[in-house]
Amino acid sequence: MLYNAVSNFIQEREQQKPSEMSAKQLQETYNQQGYISGLPVLNPAELTDARRAFAALEEEFGKEYTQYSLHNVHLQYQWVLGLAKNPRLLEAIKAVIGPDVVLLDSRFICKYPTASGEPSADRPDGNVRDTQLPYVAWHQDMRYWGIDGGPVLSVWLALDDSLEENGALKVIPGSHHAGMLPHELATRQGNMLSVNQEIPEELVESGKSVLCPLLAGQMSVHDGFLVHASDPNTSQRRRCGLVIRYVPPCAHPIHDPDRPRKFLATVLACGTDQFNHFSS
Repeated sequence: MLYNAVSNFIQEREQQKPSEMSAKQLQETYNQQGYISGLPVLNPAELTDARRAFAALEEEFGKEYTQYSLHNVHLQYQWVLGLAKNPRLLEAIKAVIGPDVVLLDSRFICKYPTASGEPSADRPDGNVRDTQLPYVAWHQDMRYWGIDGGPVLSVWLALDDSLEENGALKVIPGSHHAGMLPHELATRQGNMLSVNQEIPEELVESGKSVLCPLLAGQMSVHDGFLVHASDPNTSQRRRCGLVIRYVPPCAHPIHDPDRPRKFLATVLACGTDQFNHFSS
């Protein structure tokens, strides 16, 4: 019943572009589906500047490092903080959680091409099989964050086109309503999740998954309980984006002595913070 309701809701919104939705419609869509995709953020000049700045980081650190290790660099580079505080991006976040927004965490994630321009022995089109290539297993972000008292919103701000062949985000619409699902150690090699966990296959309704393609400069945003994943990049095109987590100031870290968590990179993105849950 829930999936049918979500499917009907998606069909009703298909004729309306995300950029044309009011704040109320964005909130309704997000609450019902658990995500919004295809939201325009960066104009051509802003996108060009961001891509040029990221290319400089690739040159400085190397692609093996920039694939996943550029973590919370919004504290080091003003241009990254500028992306996270982009007014068009924050309008969508505020539509969901209100006028007060805390930037919790950020990370660049890149799936680099794994094939040359020549046809390979694996596939005649030059792409490669996805065996052991980097991918992200089905999971829920809230499994790892240790946040209570408010939602965690995850943004993918695309620096490159994010398409099926280069490993775009895929989601299970409405799955955030089910709450936390069990996670276990992933058996397939290549999982980019640092704790290498996944939701057991029998609990994932993968047949109901929806791909969330993005053009460079667009973003998607999803709920911390939404079940989502992404396949390997089997193309010859990079897929790079900035992942940004946002919370309302009422959210707070869970006190877990077995797994203490520290959030040392939080920044007030907009509004005011009357709680100061992340001040230490």
